[in-house]
Amino acid sequence: MSFSSLGLTEKLVRATADQGYETPSPIQQQAIPAVLSGRDVMAAAQTGTGKTAGFTLPLLQRLAEKPRAGKGPRVLILAPTRELAAQVHESVEHYSKYLPTASAVVFGGVKINPQMMKLRKGLDVLVATPGRLMDLYGQNAVRFNEVEILVLDEADRMLDMGFIRDIRKILALLPKQRQNLLFSATFSGEIRKLAEGLLNNPVQVEVATRNTTAETIKQTVYPVDQSQKSALLSKLVQQNDWQQVLVFTRTKHGANRLTQKLERDGITAAAIHGNKSQGARTRALSNFKLGEVRVLVATDIAARGLDIKQLPQVVNFELPNVPEDYVHRIGRTGRAGEQGHALSLVSADEGRMLAGIERLIKKQLPRKTVEGFEPSNNLPLKPKAKADPSRARNRSRRPAGGTSAAPGRGRGNGRGQGQGRNQGQSGRRSSPQSARD
Repeated sequence: MSFSSLGLTEKLVRATADQGYETPSPIQQQAIPAVLSGRDVMAAAQTGTGKTAGFTLPLLQRLAEKPRAGKGPRVLILAPTRELAAQVHESVEHYSKYLPTASAVVFGGVKINPQMMKLRKGLDVLVATPGRLMDLYGQNAVRFNEVEILVLDEADRMLDMGFIRDIRKILALLPKQRQNLLFSATFSGEIRKLAEGLLNNPVQVEVATRNTTAETIKQTVYPVDQSQKSALLSKLVQQNDWQQVLVFTRTKHGANRLTQKLERDGITAAAIHGNKSQGARTRALSNFKLGEVRVLVATDIAARGLDIKQLPQVVNFELPNVPEDYVHRIGRTGRAGEQGHALSLVSADEGRMLAGIERLIKKQLPRKTVEGFEPSNNLPLKPKAKADPSRARNRSRRPAGGTSAAPGRGRGNGRGQGQGRNQGQSGRRSSPQSARD
């Protein structure tokens, strides 16, 4: 199958060839004809399989079929992070190089006036993070009355990051007659509920089992004590002569501390997270792609927006609180059919997180212990089965003075040893600052 056989025009086919694409991926084979038909689409596919082209190519063709009458935008693409918004806009520019399509990207962390100037010139496609888009709307810099197509890219992440209020405000401002496209690697129950009120009889595209990881990614768990993680990471980078490693931490401060430790060990490193200015984030990512930085340490805010060709290694320095985020993290490697390796440094207090991830992806990850870094406590070999609700009810009916654990102790508190309230309070959202991108 070729891109032309999907109904794309010669100019778009030529643009895909310029990018080195010859055969459409499974998600593109199913999504492109559906979008071209004008139908609403809800598409799920593993990260790195070409979702962006799956919606960008056909929407560009739909725009080309009739010229812009006003100042637009005619297509609104919402993305959760600055990096992903910039990446999507870059794709729009690549694919529209032979078309008279005007596009722009807006996100927080940079001055708003240059973005306002771009919008005043008129455009067809606007890629935006929800927070900055609402800021621009509040200053009368953008209108939505000409929007014909709405795209929510990584919609599940936008809900996780607390964007739902802004999204609902934006939806209320859009014309009721429009085409709606939802693309993501995972679709939670919340996303499906949102889709019910947003999409009109959508075409559902799902090219792989939900929440699965790509077969091109080798996954390994390294059991290690928390206090030895940074030393083990330095050893793995130096011993294996890794030149390009993406490392994920749970917190911004943790990313900064790890970057400083790696630098002390003689490994060039940079951090990228929500507290960094957009200029610093852009420089760090650019230096990493150019090979001037060996290790890029990132928080989950960057997991959906980093597209690095042939990235060989991804390391989970700490496991994510949300199992679905593991799928997105390791999806930065093994992209477009390339081989990749995802390593997770897991301490005993992360055992429950690991079990949740293994339940989600429906596989047990192989363990590999490094000599000199043997953990004090072993990790469980199998994910624990979910508790039987009927047994839980029976335990709750035991009379006082029985064998059940005291309140706030043992199994009754629902926390793993060492996790405490930090995990319980973290929930599924990032910091308020990241939600205003």
